[in-house]
Amino acid sequence: MNNNHIAAVTSSPLTVGVVGIGYVGLVTSIALAELGHNVVCLDVNTDRLAMLQMGCAPFHEPGLGDRLQANLGRLRFTNDPADLYCETPFVFVCVDTPPTQSGDADLSRVEAVVAAIPAGFEGTLVMKSTVPVGTGARVQERLRQLGHTSVGYVSNPEFLREGCAIADVMHPDRVVAGADSETLAETVLDLWSPLGGESVRCDLHSAEMIKLASNAFLATKISFINEIANVCDVVGADVAAVAHGMGLDRRIGPAFLQAGIGYGGSCFPKDVVALKQLAGNRGYHFQLLSSVIEVNNLQGRRLIGTLKSRLGALAGRRIALLGLSFKPGTDDMREAPSLVLAGRLIAEGAQLVAHDPVANAVAEALLPVGAEIAPTWQEAITGADAALIITDWPEYCGLLDPDASALMATPLLIDGRNLLDPGRASAAGFEWVGVGRPTHLPQLRDELLATEPLATVSS
Repeated sequence: MNNNHIAAVTSSPLTVGVVGIGYVGLVTSIALAELGHNVVCLDVNTDRLAMLQMGCAPFHEPGLGDRLQANLGRLRFTNDPADLYCETPFVFVCVDTPPTQSGDADLSRVEAVVAAIPAGFEGTLVMKSTVPVGTGARVQERLRQLGHTSVGYVSNPEFLREGCAIADVMHPDRVVAGADSETLAETVLDLWSPLGGESVRCDLHSAEMIKLASNAFLATKISFINEIANVCDVVGADVAAVAHGMGLDRRIGPAFLQAGIGYGGSCFPKDVVALKQLAGNRGYHFQLLSSVIEVNNLQGRRLIGTLKSRLGALAGRRIALLGLSFKPGTDDMREAPSLVLAGRLIAEGAQLVAHDPVANAVAEALLPVGAEIAPTWQEAITGADAALIITDWPEYCGLLDPDASALMATPLLIDGRNLLDPGRASAAGFEWVGVGRPTHLPQLRDELLATEPLATVSS
């Protein structure tokens, strides 16, 4: 990056490029536009570009559509790389890096971005895509091979939560910039500095590892509390009380201590496997992450076992699946637990009817053959032998309405996210079953004391 481009960072507006206008790319583009910059957005998906040019967000994210329309004057959408690299000091790379069959990240889209850089470009590639450690070094070597000796490179990982992406990008808790050059890292940090957040300047390898390690730790926390919930089930403790008590310890904190059926989405499953694979490729067996993955894979299956313990064989039983997206606030169904559960229920011969407040349209092409999609949750549970809450959408608190349980053939409610209060669900007429939350705690305590009497305390 030459000195003129470095100096330009302090003057607004800049013309900034973004390659890959998917989830991360669109949110990044809008944030840059909110900062007053003109943003050229490049994508190969012409249908998506047409939607964006009309101000229509191609996926559900709270607040995204309004921000898109408010900033259309500073956003330009194109499928021509030549439009992007003209007088652009920064090009943010936001393309997908999906997992391959081996678990490694597929970097073909990153490689395509590098290959498309025209001669004469002297700006900086800013990598926001999640990539394996060492990718930056390989990209820099490829840039040199292609003769792009004046192109800089910075790793600037994203930390967006679907359903909260606008708040996360506009109010970051930290901004990470890794580069071989401290000056390049500082220019990227300066670009984002009006938004606040702690600045973390480091080397390329460390920046890439921060992203993977952060997601792997959060996934580990989820799998840990799910294991605690499973133990709570067998000893008669309440995981909600346990998690609350744990979370009050400032060393632990309350975030990601909500027991349920496990994590999903586009980040945690992919990044945990990628980090495990990255270590394995270099001769280190990351045993902890192997367990994290195993716990997560088994957690959804426990719900099927719970269902069968109540109903017996599921063949011919009408089962309502409530919630399809991997989390509330989004229509993203990538690695959603609902897909695995739906497949298992259909394989068991159940008559499956599903509902989601925003993901029904997306789910239509993803659910197994034989699954029915209901337009409302009330229609989904009508005549059902059981209902399973898979995503903790607030809409499903409507199940506590006194008339809801009467819609079902059997008012069995398996709450895979512990969304509802057990007492209120029982008062509403349901047989409520949560994750790690006993419905008859005193009885379970009596049974435990009968089989495992307290040891005599001696001085």
